[in-house]
Amino acid sequence: MEENEEVNEMHEEDLGNGQEALTRVTGMYKDWFLDYASYVILERAVPAIEDGFKPVQRRIMHALKELDDGRYNKVANVVGHTMQYHPHGDASIADAMVQIGQKDLLIDTQGNWGNILTGDRAAASRYIEARLSKFALDVVFSPKITEWQASYDGRKKEPVNLPVKFPLLLAQGAEGIAVGLSTKILPHNFNEIIDGSIKHLKGQRFKLFPDFPTAGIIDVTNYNDGLRGGKVRVRAKISQLNKNTLVINEIPHGTNTSSLIDSILKANDKGKIKIKKIEDNTAAQVEILIHLPGGISPDKTIDALYAFTSCESSISPLGCIIEDNKPLFIGVTEMLRRSTDNTVEMLKAELEIQLAELQEQWHFASLERIFIENRIYRDIEEEETWKGVIGAIDKGLKPHIKHLRRKVTEEDIVRLTEIRIKRISKFDLDKAQQFIDSLEEKIAQTKDHLENLIDFAIAYFKNLKSKYGKGRGRKSEIRIFDDIEATKVVIRNTKLYVNREEGFIGTSLKRDEYVTDCSDIDNIIVFTKSGKMMISKVDSKIFVGKNIIHVAVFKKKDKRTTYNMIYKDGRGGSSYVKRFFVTGITRDKLYDLTAGKSNSDVSYFSANPNGEAEIVTVHLRQAANIKKTKWDLDFADVLIKGRGSKGNIVTKYAIKRVELKEKGLSTLKPRKLWFDDTVQRLNVDSRGELMGEFTSEDRLLIINQKGILKTVIPELTMRFDDDIIVLEKWIPNKPISVIYWEGEKELFYIKRFLVENCDKEEKIITDHPKSYLEKVFTDYRPMAELVYAKKRGMDRQDNLKVNLEEFISVKGISAMGNRLTKDKILEINALDPLPYEVPEVHDTMDIEVVDEENILPDIKDKKTKTEQPAKVTAKKDTKTNKGDEDGQTKLF
Repeated sequence: MEENEEVNEMHEEDLGNGQEALTRVTGMYKDWFLDYASYVILERAVPAIEDGFKPVQRRIMHALKELDDGRYNKVANVVGHTMQYHPHGDASIADAMVQIGQKDLLIDTQGNWGNILTGDRAAASRYIEARLSKFALDVVFSPKITEWQASYDGRKKEPVNLPVKFPLLLAQGAEGIAVGLSTKILPHNFNEIIDGSIKHLKGQRFKLFPDFPTAGIIDVTNYNDGLRGGKVRVRAKISQLNKNTLVINEIPHGTNTSSLIDSILKANDKGKIKIKKIEDNTAAQVEILIHLPGGISPDKTIDALYAFTSCESSISPLGCIIEDNKPLFIGVTEMLRRSTDNTVEMLKAELEIQLAELQEQWHFASLERIFIENRIYRDIEEEETWKGVIGAIDKGLKPHIKHLRRKVTEEDIVRLTEIRIKRISKFDLDKAQQFIDSLEEKIAQTKDHLENLIDFAIAYFKNLKSKYGKGRGRKSEIRIFDDIEATKVVIRNTKLYVNREEGFIGTSLKRDEYVTDCSDIDNIIVFTKSGKMMISKVDSKIFVGKNIIHVAVFKKKDKRTTYNMIYKDGRGGSSYVKRFFVTGITRDKLYDLTAGKSNSDVSYFSANPNGEAEIVTVHLRQAANIKKTKWDLDFADVLIKGRGSKGNIVTKYAIKRVELKEKGLSTLKPRKLWFDDTVQRLNVDSRGELMGEFTSEDRLLIINQKGILKTVIPELTMRFDDDIIVLEKWIPNKPISVIYWEGEKELFYIKRFLVENCDKEEKIITDHPKSYLEKVFTDYRPMAELVYAKKRGMDRQDNLKVNLEEFISVKGISAMGNRLTKDKILEINALDPLPYEVPEVHDTMDIEVVDEENILPDIKDKKTKTEQPAKVTAKKDTKTNKGDEDGQTKLF
C-alpha cells in the first residue's frame, strides 16, 4: 500500500547519459502541505496573543512607526513602505490598513476611510492619509525591549512581536480562516478591558462581554467566554416613531444599512412583513425609517423584523490565537489574563532598563564631579602616552571612588578624557550635586516601582483609562432577548380555502369556500363530521377527510381556545357531550375525538377562542317511550378536559338536531399577566411584576415620560419603550392625578381626570416645549408632599402635604388643571395614599381549565327509571355509576 502511494506521482530527470531516474514526491506532498498549512496559520490568518496582531497588521504598524514624523502620510506611501516587510500584494496591505483605521484606536485617519454603518468603501489609498495615534505611540512601541528578526528578503529588520502593553486583541477583535482552523474573536469595550485587567491584577474575578462599534442590542447569555460553542445574539435597535413609522437607530454587528434594508425588502416581497416604504437617512448616525400601511401593528412588525430579517442575527465566537508559534484555543478571560501578565513583564523589563540607565547616569555624573572637583585633569598634563594618561586619571580617582556602586572601567576614564575644557571651566558644583540628587530620587522611585510591580501596573492601566478612555463607553446594550415565535408575528400573506364535502384544504382552491388569511408557515387544524381531527402545515392542496365541519389556523400551546362538541358513539349508540382544548400534537396524524366506534357522527360542534360556553337546544327523534323530546343544554356546566376524554352522556336516544339557543360568555378564569422588565415584555409564566387578571375586555394603562397616555388590550407580542413611568391594569372609574410643569407659565399645575376615550392616545400635559411631567398618581385618594426652596434671608418654609382629591375635582383629560403653588418648589414627593375601600364586584362562577388525567369521571345520579332528560352538570366528587363500563356519567 505504501509503495503504491509513493509512486502515485513521479518526476523524470534527464541525467545526461540517456537514462531516466524516478524521484518519489509523496514525502514532498506531505511536507509541503504541512508547511503551507503552518504558514497560513502562523503568518496570515491567526493573531498572536503577545501583541494581538496578524503579521500584516504588525508590519503596517512598524512601517508607520518608521515613517512617523508627526505629520500625515499617504496610505499609498505607507503600503509601499510595508511591502519591504510583507511578501504580498499592495491590495491586501491596503485592505488590512483600512480595517485597522476603521476601528479608531491605533491609526489617526484623514480622508474618506469608508463607513462601517453604510458599508461604503474607503477611497483609493493615494487619496487618504494616516499617522499613528497617540495611544499607539504610547502603548505599541518600545524599541529597547523589542525582539527583532530579519525581513523575508534579509534586507531589513522587523519585530518578531511588537511590545504592546495593552490587551489589544480583545479591543480590536480578530477574524480569520486558515487551513484546518479559523478564529473569530469579538471586539470588547476599551474601558471594560482595562477594568478587567485591574481586577485580574488585584486577584478579583471579572467577566468580559463583546461591544460592537455598530452598537445595537446584544444577548450574551450563551457567550461561553468566547469559546467554541458559544453564541451572541445581536439585534438592531428599533423604536416606534409614531403610529405608522418605525425607526432603526442602531444596527447589528456584521451588517450595514444597505444589507439590512435589502433583507427587509426581501421579507416584504415574500409577504413575511408589510411595509409601505423605507427611507435611509443615515449620515454620522444610523436612521432608517420604516413606514407601515394603515392597520398594521407596529409591535408585531418589530417582532417580525427580528424574526425574518437581518435585524437579528447570531454570532458564534471562536477563540483561537497563536502563542509560541502554536495555535491555542482559549476564552477571552484567559486571553485577558495572559495579555495583562505579558504587559506586567514588559513594564518590568522597561523599568529594569530604565534603572540601569539611571544608575549609569549617576555613576558617570559622580565620576565627572570627582574628576573636575578634585582637578584630576591636571594630573595628565605631563603624561606623554595614552596609557600614561589613563593610568594617571585612574590613580587620581582611587581616593574618591569608595562610594561608587561599581568599579571604574577604562571606558569610564576614556569618557572623562572627552570632557571639553569649556564644560570644565563652567562647571557648577551645586548644579552637579542637584543633578546627582535628582538621579538618586529617580533611582529610588524606579526601584520602588519594581518592588511594587503590581501596584505600578494597576496605576499604568488607570492612567490609560483616564487618558484615552473618554468617549469610549459601551455602545452595545446588553439585554436578555425574548424568544419570538415566527408564527405569531408573520403577516398573513395568503388565503386559505376549503372544499368541505370532498375534504380538501389549501391555498390554491380559489373556486371553493374562503376560510381565512394565513401565512405559509402556519399550521391548520381541521375537524370532520365523523369526529376526526388533523393538523397540517399550509400547502396548496391537502386531503384531510370528507365532510369538514371546522377549519382554522392552529395556535400551538393554546389552552384558551375551547371546542364544544356533541357526538353519537357509533351506529345506534348513545350521544356524548365534551369540551376540550388542543395543545401539542403530531402533525399530519389523524386523531379520533369520539369513543372510537365506527360510524360515529358529530351532532354539534363549535370553536370558542376564549372558552365561551353557549346554550343549545337538543331535539330528539319521536319514540314511543320518550316523554320529553326537547330540552336545553348549557355547556358552562361541562368540565373542560383533554381531547382524549369520552365526555358525559347526553342521551341514549337518537338526536334529531341540536340548535344554538344562546351565545355564551367565557368560562375561563381571567388570565394573569406579568411584566418582565428584563425583556420589556408581558408573559403568562409568572416572570416579573404581576399586572393583574385580565379578561378579553380589560386594558393596560400606559403613561410615558413625554406625557403620552393610552390604554391598550394586552397582547404577549406587545413591546414597551424604556421611558414608560406607568404600566398597570386600567380601572375606568379610577381617576388619574398628574402634577406637571407648565412651560409657558413656569409653574407647577395639578389635574385629575378619567380616561374618556380608551382607543385614543392623548397628551396629558401642555404642548409647550418646556412642559414636562413631574408626578403621576394612580391611587384613588393620592397624597403628595411639597418641599419648598429656601428663600434668601429667610428660613425654609415647612413642607406641605397636599390631598389631591380635595385640592381639585375630576375634570376632562384635556383640561389644564389648577396651579399648585406660586412658591418655588425644590421637589415633590409621593406619600402613602389615604385608605379607600373598593366596592366588591360579584362575578359569575368561573370554570378552570384542567387536564383530563387529573379529574375523576363525572357522575350524575339517575333521575327516574324512565331516564328523563336532565341538565348536564360537572361535579368532581360524585360517585361512579356501576352500570357504565367506561365509568362515564349517565344523565338521562
